[in-house]
Parts: sequence; C-alpha cells; structure tokens
Amino acid sequence: MLQPTDEAGTSIATLANGVRVVLIGLPGVGSASVSVFVRTGSAHEGAKLNGISHVVEHMAFKGTRTRDCQRINLDAERLGAEVNAHTDKDHTAFHMRGLAEDAPRFVRMLGDIVRESTFPEEELERERRVILHEIADDEDDPLTIAFQAFDRECFGAHPAALPVIGRRANIERFTRDDLLGYVQRQYSGANVVIGVAGDVDAAAVLEAAQAAFGSLPRGAENTLTAPEWVGGIVTKRLVGSSQTHVVIGWPIPSLVDDDPVGVVAAAVLGEGMSSPLLDRIRERKGLAYYTHASADVLGLWGQFVIEASVAPEHLDEFCAEVRSLMSELARGVEPIHLERARNQLTVRALRSSEQPFRRVEEACLDLLFLGRVRARAQSLARLRRVSAARVADGFAAMLKTPVAAAVTGRLPRQARERVAQHLNG
Repeated sequence: MLQPTDEAGTSIATLANGVRVVLIGLPGVGSASVSVFVRTGSAHEGAKLNGISHVVEHMAFKGTRTRDCQRINLDAERLGAEVNAHTDKDHTAFHMRGLAEDAPRFVRMLGDIVRESTFPEEELERERRVILHEIADDEDDPLTIAFQAFDRECFGAHPAALPVIGRRANIERFTRDDLLGYVQRQYSGANVVIGVAGDVDAAAVLEAAQAAFGSLPRGAENTLTAPEWVGGIVTKRLVGSSQTHVVIGWPIPSLVDDDPVGVVAAAVLGEGMSSPLLDRIRERKGLAYYTHASADVLGLWGQFVIEASVAPEHLDEFCAEVRSLMSELARGVEPIHLERARNQLTVRALRSSEQPFRRVEEACLDLLFLGRVRARAQSLARLRRVSAARVADGFAAMLKTPVAAAVTGRLPRQARERVAQHLNG
C-alpha cells in the first residue's frame, strides 16, 4: 500500500521483503525515470574485494537467464529508452529513462538485470579488459591520481578511502563465483530501493515491482561505520606533467547529519566567477585557469574539496591564498556572498526538481540513508536559514581539523613540506 511522504506528490510502498518503492508523480511529464538503488559500493568491499561493486555493475548488463547483452540493449532502445548504471562509494544504481507509459516495463527490465544476471565467463574476460583500460586512463590522469590519494589522506585505512574503480590486481583476479557470491551477500530486500518519477500508472508500477523484486531475500542492512577523519599531505611526481594538480579538503556534515552548512560554505568560497576563490586565485592573481570548491556529501561522511591546476612556481602562493581565504571566512562571511551562495544553491535545487532522474536519485538516497524522503520545501527553507555566523563557524571548525591534501604532476622541490607550511598556517 502506498503511503504519502513529507514531499508532495511522492509516496512509498514497502514490499514484504523490505524492498521499498518510491513513486514521484509528475503530471503532464511524458517521460519517466526508473532506478534501482542498492546500498553497496566500494566502502563495503575492503581491500581484497576493492572494485567488485563496479565490476558487478558492468557485468549486470552482459547477460541474464533469458537475455544476452545484445538483447538487453535492443529491448531498451526499441522503446526509445536509455539504460545505464553507476557505482559510488556507498551505493550502486541502475537506471532507465524513456516514455512514462513504459515505466512498469522498465521496472521489470531492471529487475531482470539486477536479479537475474548470470555473469558469463566469456563476457567477464572481455569486460575485465575494458575496466583495465578504464584504470589505465585514470593512471594517466594527474587529477584522478590526486583525488584517489586525497581520499587516502582523508580516511586512512577505512574502506571509504578505497577507489570505486578498484585495484588493478583485484580486477585481474575476480572470478564469476566472486561476483555471484558478492551479489548474493549484498543484494537483498533490506538494501534495495526502486525509484520511479513521471506521469505513471502507480498500480502497474507496484505490480511490476512485486513481480521483479518480491522474491528477493530480505537479508540485513549493509551497514558501514562512519570513517574517522585522518588528514595528511601527500605528493607524487608524475613524469610528463607540465602542471601541478592540487586537491585540498576538510570534513563536513554527512547526509545523515542533514545539515547544509558544508554545502553552503563550499558555494560561498568557490562557486561562480564572483566567488572569493575564483576572484582572487584566477581573476586578481592569475594563479590558475581552473579552480573550484565543492561539497561531496555521502551517506555517512562529507568532504569539503578545493581543487586546482597551477604552474609549479605558483604552488606556494596558491596554498597560502587558500589558507588565507579560509581564515578570512572563518572570521566572517560577507552578506553579499551568503546571498549569492544561497541563491545559486536554490536555483540548482529547483532545476533538479524539474528533472525526473534527479528527483529519483535524491529520493532513493534519502530512503537508503535517512529512512525517509525529505520535503524539498523544508530543505530549501533550511538552506535559506543558514546564517553567515553558522557558515563562519563551519570554516573555523574545518581549520581546527587536520587538512588533507594531495599534490601530483610536476612538483617543485620539497613540495610536501612547502604545502604543509602554507596550509597549516
């Protein structure tokens, strides 16, 4: 039975095995987005299995008990639909987007992909090569290397520090039985949310969900322990790089904290050309072509991230300016910058509300990690209530925490010591 939520037009049904179905009614919208979110990702794996969630996501499309990979793609495309998936640190998700009238069919098709994949041996060997090429691309990208090193400095030995894509040695080693065993352990009713947004037939969607997922074992919730923030600075010289790539960060509230102060702080510092970060670093001092501040908010942890690519001779000045800006904002936030940040975030949220795919994603993550779907109006009101004093306190709290930083590419001499000196004040 559908139960209303705090969000208007959104309702939830829970199957007997714990699978939750969230329906977001969008009258007059001709397309629909359907997703299946599973509470498992790289943070659930540990070092020996690192990368297996990502491999499962790839292999889920390579054949089921009734369809080969070519038929899976054809069945979607003959309906004009897109089929895709992604893996993150704390979840894996499978998606279809197409005509609203086909939403029940999308639920059944995703059920086949998620539940009935057979992981054929010959397809695994082919896909293994594809993922190894993907890893090679990452190994050639200095900024990707910096982000992976940054995560390790943030969280140390916690699985949250592991890369989603996995380790090369693991990808080369995983067998079909490894994949089947992982799915059997991690893919259970207590960890699955089906999201549907559009002008859809709710009864037909629920019938399809029951048919596709009703026999999934309930299982237990895939739990994680929130990582402790470690902090530290690492550098890695890369031959052939002409620039220095920098990723700097501090901890901020997680999704379960339901506190937007970290998101507002990131927008205050570095979103838009008029933000203090871009205005000073790029416009006034010419230290970087690209720099940006963002808030990466996951279920149990959050990271405030500043990234940039600079000339090696500008590394010292860039790090000193970052520390200076953070310190200035910890002493106080100008009203005009708070207004800018609030309005940028509000517009982004409103644009997201007009996209069925984003509505589904937000609702499914809310259910997985908060156990409820937040009312968008209340979230926007909470965002607008974040005061300048709270944002300043947020910057001050970050500066009391050990900084995490990764610097890769072309490095000046004693880069680590110099970065530490400037960032630690």
